[in-house]
Amino acid sequence: MRGTLIGSGRRPPWPVLAGLALALALLPSGGAFAQGHYPERAVRIIVPFAAGGATDITARLLAQGLTEAFNQTVVVENRPGAGSNLGAAAVAHAEPDGYTLLLASSGIIASPALYKKLTYDIFTDLAPIAELVGTTNVFVVSPQSSIKTLKDVVDQAKASPGKMNYVHPGVGTTPQLAMELFKLRAGIAITSVAYGGAAPASQAILSGTVELGSMALSNIHGQVKAGAFRAIAVTGAERWEDLPDVPTVQESGYPNFDFETIFILMAPARTPPAIVRLLSEESIKILKKPDVRERVEKAGFAVLARGPEALKARIAREVPIYKEIVAKAGIPVN
Repeated sequence: MRGTLIGSGRRPPWPVLAGLALALALLPSGGAFAQGHYPERAVRIIVPFAAGGATDITARLLAQGLTEAFNQTVVVENRPGAGSNLGAAAVAHAEPDGYTLLLASSGIIASPALYKKLTYDIFTDLAPIAELVGTTNVFVVSPQSSIKTLKDVVDQAKASPGKMNYVHPGVGTTPQLAMELFKLRAGIAITSVAYGGAAPASQAILSGTVELGSMALSNIHGQVKAGAFRAIAVTGAERWEDLPDVPTVQESGYPNFDFETIFILMAPARTPPAIVRLLSEESIKILKKPDVRERVEKAGFAVLARGPEALKARIAREVPIYKEIVAKAGIPVN
């Protein structure tokens, strides 16, 4: 990829023999499944955001592919609210039968750092299935801005401490956390201005209300390509493929800076391993299809297509990182 980057009710585990019987039943035939094998009815993917955003678009793309692979309807249900935690909790407490899934963004990994009393635990109540796609975050200004590099940002912020502002899509989003991490690394003070989503945040930059912005590239990819924004740095470990002239934060003098937004698929904990494996394999197959990959990349994403173990490791690695950023940056915890 062009850069790499939660109390709860408990249910008894499935009996071992039932799990074994199900595993034996889950042998695919030509990508479709015979009558009586999982899935026997519609599968629901819960998206913890409103329709139309990057998470929703990713879910609908996956649902279409899984519908074709399973010969069974896969539907998307939007349950926005509480910074993605309403939808996540609904899945965490659903029956662990493979018929209710969660497609979320990196926000769910940041939630343990931002919320004191979650009704679920990302480590024990949700089962990782796959890392699907990801997008770098990007620091942008208007084309008329005198800022052309990250050095310009640092110089201006140090010359007038506390007077510079930056805009982001909302408290706890990865674009905000990426900028807060940069501020900590650079030793500068820039005031955070939160907007309720990518669209109003983008407009604030375009209108000149706020000079600097931190956004997920997928939300403004077309506008960056068209020159409506000047991108001064991407937050992943490598340059973005179709923005070869935009340096990474690392290249700008801040080593080991690797901070992206990813979109992930999860199930309730104790979902049978055979179902988790099946969903992971089919999702990865879909994302590796040339036509799907092309659509994803045109939208400003990169295909990750990594399985449960990779996602489990990422969550374990990034939850403490988010907690450290939130604590050091003084971001309010709800």
